Parts: sequence; structure tokens; C-alpha cells
Amino acid sequence: MFYPPQAGKLVISHLDMAQTIKILPDSLANKIAAGEVVQRPASAVKELIENSIDASAKSITIIIKDGGKSLIHVVDDGEGMSAEDAAMVFHRHATSKISSYEDLENIRTLGFRGEALASITAISQVELRTRTEQSEIGTKVRIDGSTLLDISEESSPKGTSIQVKNLFYNTPGRRNFLKSNTTEFRHIADVVQRIAISHPDLKIVFISDQETVFDLKPSSLQDRIKAIFGEQLADSLIYFENETDFLNIHGYLGKPNFARKGKTEQYLFLNKRYIVNRTINHAVFNGYENLLEKGSFPLFILFLTLDPHKVDVNVHPTKLEVKFEDESAIYRFVMSGVRKGLSKYDLFPSIKIEENQLSSGKLTHSFFPTRDAARSQENRWEQLYQRETSPELNAARGGESQIESCLQSVQSNIWQVHNKYILVPVENGIMIVDQHAAHERILYERVIARFNKKENASQQLLFPHTIQMTPGNALLVKQLLTDLEKLGFNLKLFGTTTIIMDGIPMDVKPSNEDSILQDIIDAYKEDEQKIKLEPRERLAKSFACMAAIKTGEPLNGSEMLSLLNQLGETEIPTVCPHGRPVSIKLSLSELDKRFGRTS
Repeated sequence: MFYPPQAGKLVISHLDMAQTIKILPDSLANKIAAGEVVQRPASAVKELIENSIDASAKSITIIIKDGGKSLIHVVDDGEGMSAEDAAMVFHRHATSKISSYEDLENIRTLGFRGEALASITAISQVELRTRTEQSEIGTKVRIDGSTLLDISEESSPKGTSIQVKNLFYNTPGRRNFLKSNTTEFRHIADVVQRIAISHPDLKIVFISDQETVFDLKPSSLQDRIKAIFGEQLADSLIYFENETDFLNIHGYLGKPNFARKGKTEQYLFLNKRYIVNRTINHAVFNGYENLLEKGSFPLFILFLTLDPHKVDVNVHPTKLEVKFEDESAIYRFVMSGVRKGLSKYDLFPSIKIEENQLSSGKLTHSFFPTRDAARSQENRWEQLYQRETSPELNAARGGESQIESCLQSVQSNIWQVHNKYILVPVENGIMIVDQHAAHERILYERVIARFNKKENASQQLLFPHTIQMTPGNALLVKQLLTDLEKLGFNLKLFGTTTIIMDGIPMDVKPSNEDSILQDIIDAYKEDEQKIKLEPRERLAKSFACMAAIKTGEPLNGSEMLSLLNQLGETEIPTVCPHGRPVSIKLSLSELDKRFGRTS
């Protein structure tokens, strides 16, 4: 039976029945806890690098094999550990960084929980070598799945070297959930890249499968960004800073014309710790106001400096999430700082209306075409329509689609609204078509057909374009190279970050060649996190979205009619590849009801 605690003690008598609640053995408890801290090889790399930084390292080398599955080796020139500390460091909650609750409220190191090494050793084979500056001889520790094999003296340089071999070897269920070596490499490259950005004063060498990915010397933040992202992107960034007694912020904002189609190039650091915070990301986005096209996201690298007492970083073992004491104040401060930073560069658009524009009616795209304009285009539309909907083509498809039959009677009576929607009169109503969604569907099915037929259509560029990408993105291009070539790209890869492009798909406007490849890769990575599809299908969706007609793009009558006819040829003309409706129909009865008509 259970009795209430007395004088701070828990008293338990002999149980009257079989005991069902047991305390797990340490080996099993450590494996369970490891699942929170070490979710994949990149998690182990992050924890080991952060330990090196906390040990005042000036140089860190990261070596991996097979995407970190078979080997993760981190070497630093930090303070090192004594033999006693080296033996103790692998115990759960063993840490030198905090010793009281007051320390927990004032965290100034990257690590502090004392869980990382215990978690890593629970699911791998670890070899540690370390030496302090005061010691003449170093210490070597070998551990296999939390089991200590030996501790011995060994000659070693000042600092710490940790090798993690065969991650998840004793938890095969977790190992089976790991992705391909390429995918795991990309996650590790992202971790190393974030550390390199937040600590430009560090020398960082990153080697994957005997190939040097990064060899970064200590530098300024600006030079570090150039070394990682290339000069072209670095030159597109705007530096800004804003300081108060409460919070300091500084960093770089991407110019609106360099906005991306995904959120992959957004970096937020709090007291030099990389964090994820949707509220602050939204504040940055709002700071751009109307400068961004719909569906575009700004590139930014932001550093927040805040009193540790005003923020809680002990929310999750990964330490990526934080809680602010006053999140609304942080939001306002960041949004205001971003707006001030952008305003200095005269990026906010101004509207200049000429007097002759007002009198001529040319201020906006005409909603209703004039009678003369409609007649002048009618013959060209008729020719285009007859070519696109020939009897032979219809017979091959088994008859006309609903959209095509509707178009026969309205060849010249279609209009574009706000450079976004196309209005098509149909029998007993009106059809409204989303031009971007419609073109997405057309391009998606065209790409899938290209893949199936193993065809590729490319337009050569007059001059080759050199594209600098992050190592992770460049490796993704290498991984998808065969399918990208089937799309119509002609690409050559040099080193770990440079891509030469001398041909683009026929569906891509020549003016978009600089950004289309990066946009496709960004969209591909975004979809990778949200949906589980085959890489080829995911690539087709990403390409269709990035190459399709954009909202806000004006179309003339011929272009609208061609778009509608091509939509009618698709297998599924009702939804875009992402599942959004392509068109909606309003019947006359619905319109009559809205206007209160009875006849």
C-alpha cells in the first residue's frame, strides 16, 4: 500500500499484489531519451559542434561518411578535458555549464542539459580523445552502446576529438527511418552552414566522403556569407541594425527581386543560437509589406541579442524552440527594424500617374475590350482555336471536353481580371479560371509525359550562366541531374557549389533563367517536408509551379485562348497539381439570386 510522504520521504509498504510498474534499466532509458535528442545524424553533428564552441574552440573539423550513418568525426582545438572529466562526460545530465537553477535562468552557452553525449553513446560506438593545455598526456575513452570498454592514456593534441560510428546500430527501427545518404548529408550541411554563419570567427573544415565541402577561414560576417553563398547573392543583401536597451538586432535582408519561392534560405539566431520561430519569421515577412510577389519569401540572416533572463531556451531537448517573455514586443521590434532597414534603400514602390494616362484610359489593363479591338483579334483567335481543337485531335482524345465545347461560342468574349483570373461566358453562366493554376496543370502533365517518353526539349542560352548554390542544394541538383536534363536543363557541375547552365526548358521564359533552377530546388525541398511523393513527381510539381504564368502577369486574347485550349487537352483540367481548383462556374440562377432577380 502507498502512504503519504512523511518528512520529505516516500514510504512504500510491501505490495499486496504483483508489481506491474518498474523502473527501466539505464540502457533502455538512454535509448528512449536518445530519440528526442538525436533524431538523425545531423542532430549528433549539431550537438558535437556546439560542445566544441562551448569549449572555446577556434578551429573545428567535421568529417562524415555515408551521410553520417557510418562515421561522424568532430575535432576541435578547444580546452579539452581531464581524465576524470572524460570518464564522467558520458553520464546523463553530466555538464560543466550549469549547476543551479539560477544558471538555468541565465544560459549563455549553446549546450547545458548534459544529455547529448549520453544519448549519442546509447545508440552508437564512440571513441573520445582529449587533452587539456595543462596536461602532457591525453585521455582515450571507448564506449559501445553506453557500455564503457576502456579508458587509457594516449598522446594527443590539445582539444577534443570524438568519433561516432554506426549511428543507430543497436536500434534498427530508428535506422530504417533514416533517408538516403544524400538527404542526410544535406541536413548535416545545413547544420554546419548555420554554425558557420553564426560564428564567422571560427575556422571550419567540413569533409564528406573524402571531399572537402567547406574550408572556411576566420573572417567578417560579410566575407563569411560571400564564402558560403557566393558574391552574387551576397551583393543582393542589405545590412541593417537596430539597437535598444531591450533588444538588439542586426543582419542582412534580401532585396525583393531576390525573393525565393520557398523558406529554405531564412536564418534566425538568438544569442548566436540558431532557432526556429514562426512569429519572428512572420514579423520579417510583414516588414516587407507589399514589396514581395505573392508566393515569394524573403531571404534573411538575422541576429537577435537578448538578455537570457527574458527568454527560455529549455523548451525542447533539440533547443531549436524558444519562448520569449514578451513575444508581441519582439514581433513589433523585428517588423519595425526590417521596415527601417529596407526604407533606407528606397525599395518601396511609388506610383506616378501621367495626366495623359488618365485621359486615355490606359492606367490599368482594360477589363472590357473595345468592339474594334475584339474584331481585330477575332480572325487570329479563330485560326488559333481551329488549330488547337481540330477534329483529328478531338477524335484522338475521344471527343471535346466541357471547356472546349464552351469555348466554341465565346472565342472573342473572354477577359482577364486583375491579371489573375480569366472570365469565360458559358451556357447558362460564367466560368472563372485561375490562370496560374491552369498553366500549372498544363505544365505538370507535359513534364510527366516527357518523363514517360524520355524526351527532353531545351532552348540554348546565348551565354552560359554561372550559378552559386549552397553545398546541400548543389548536391540535390546532382542527385536530380538526370531528371533535370529530361526537363530541358543543360547543366554542368563544378566543385561542391558551382553550376554552369547553358540550356533551359522550352517552357521557361528566357528572362527567368537566372532564378528558375534555384526556385525549383527551393520548391522541391519545401514539398519534401510536406508530402511524400516520388522524386520525379515532386520535381514535376515544383517545375510546373515555378515555370507557370504568374498572378499579375497580363495576357492578351490569343494567349488566354491558347491557355484555355491547352487546359482542355489535359487529363485532369479541374485541379492544379497541388489540389487547388483551376476554375469555378457561376450559373445564371446563382447570379440572379445574388441580384434578387426572379426572371
